Amino acid sequence: MIPLAMPNLTGREKEYLDNCIDTTYVSSVGEYVTRLEDMCKEACGCDYAVAVSAGTTGLHAALTAAGVGRDDLVMIPAFTFIASANAVHHCGAMPWLMDVDENWTMDADKVEKALKEECEIKDGKVLHKVSGRRVAAIMPVYTLGNIPDMDRYRKLADEYDLPLLADAACAIGATYSGKKLGGLADLSVVSFNGNKTITCGGGGMVFGNDEKIVGLVRHLTTTARVNAEYEFDMAGFNYRMTNLQAAVGCAQMERLEEFVSTKRHVRKFYEEKSGDLKGVSFFPKSEGSSCWFSGIVLDKVDGLDDVRRICSVLKEKGIEARSFWKPVHLQQPYADAPCGNLSRTEGLWNRIVTLPCSTNITEEELEYVAKNVREVLGKIG
Repeated sequence: MIPLAMPNLTGREKEYLDNCIDTTYVSSVGEYVTRLEDMCKEACGCDYAVAVSAGTTGLHAALTAAGVGRDDLVMIPAFTFIASANAVHHCGAMPWLMDVDENWTMDADKVEKALKEECEIKDGKVLHKVSGRRVAAIMPVYTLGNIPDMDRYRKLADEYDLPLLADAACAIGATYSGKKLGGLADLSVVSFNGNKTITCGGGGMVFGNDEKIVGLVRHLTTTARVNAEYEFDMAGFNYRMTNLQAAVGCAQMERLEEFVSTKRHVRKFYEEKSGDLKGVSFFPKSEGSSCWFSGIVLDKVDGLDDVRRICSVLKEKGIEARSFWKPVHLQQPYADAPCGNLSRTEGLWNRIVTLPCSTNITEEELEYVAKNVREVLGKIG
C-alpha cells in the first residue's frame, strides 16, 4: 500500500533516541528539547519558542496566554481540523466560524465585514451584538501550509485591539511575501503529529517575538511552577514535550528544506500529470506554501459518495486516498456556534480527495498513483 502521509525516519532519529536512553534523559528535561526550540526559532524566524506536547495543547496555551476565557468568541475558519475549535472550547470560549477563500484559508473580507457589521465597541471591548459575547482573538489557520493575507489580519487586529494568533499546524517551512512565519502573528503554533512534514511522533511548538507572552506560554505549559519548593501561581498545564520526542524532531528538522521541497514537488507532479483531466482541479497553493497535503478536487459530486468510491477503488489498487476535513459547523459539538454565510466551505469539503504525499515517496510511486487516478476518474466519469 502506498500510504497517504507516513513519517520519513531515515535520518539520525535512532542515533538521537539511543542517546536519550544512554543518558537517561527521556522525560521533559534534556538537550534535545532546547535544541529543537532553537532549530524552530531559526526555521521560523522568531526570537522565542516553546516545545509542547501537541499542536492542540499549544493552541490552548497560546489562547490562554492571549487572554481568551470563558464565554468569549474567537474568530476561526469553519473549514479546519476540529482541533482548532477544540482549543478554543478548552478555554471555555466558543469559535465564531468564518468562510474560507480560494486558498482554503479564512476569508479576510468576511472577517472584516463581521467585525464592522456584527460587533460593537463597548467599554474597550469588541462585543458580538447578537450573543453579547466578547470577541477575544482572531485565529487564521494556515491550511495546507497556505498563508492568508496576514498583513490585512495584522491591520484588523490592531484596529480592534485583538490578539492575532495563527494555527500554523502544517505550515512549517512556508513563507509569506518572502518572510518566515515567526513575526506574522502574536503567537503561532505548529504541530509535529505523525502525518506532518516534520514529526516528533507527536508534539508541537508555540513561537513568537514577544518575550512576555511567549514566556507566559512557557510558564503555563510547565504547570506554572515558580520555584523548586513546589509553589505555583496559576492553574497551569502539564503540556511539556519529552526529550524523546524532541530527539526525533531534531533529526527531522535537519532535513526541513529537503522535506518541504519534496512536498512541493509532489503537488506539482500531480497537477502536471493530471492537469488535462476534465472535471478536476487541484489543491490550492499560495506563494511560499509548504504544500503539506496534495490531491484533487472534483467539480461535481453526489455528496461524499463519489469521493468514497474513488478512495475505495484506489485502495484496491494499493493506494491510500481519503476525504478531507468535515467543517466545524457540521460537527456535533459546534452545531450552535455562531457563523455567517459558509457557502464556499459547504460547497468544497465533500469534493476533496487527498493523495499520497509522504516525503519519501518515490517517482515510480507517484507515476503509479497518477496513472491510476486517471483510470479511476475515467471509469466513473
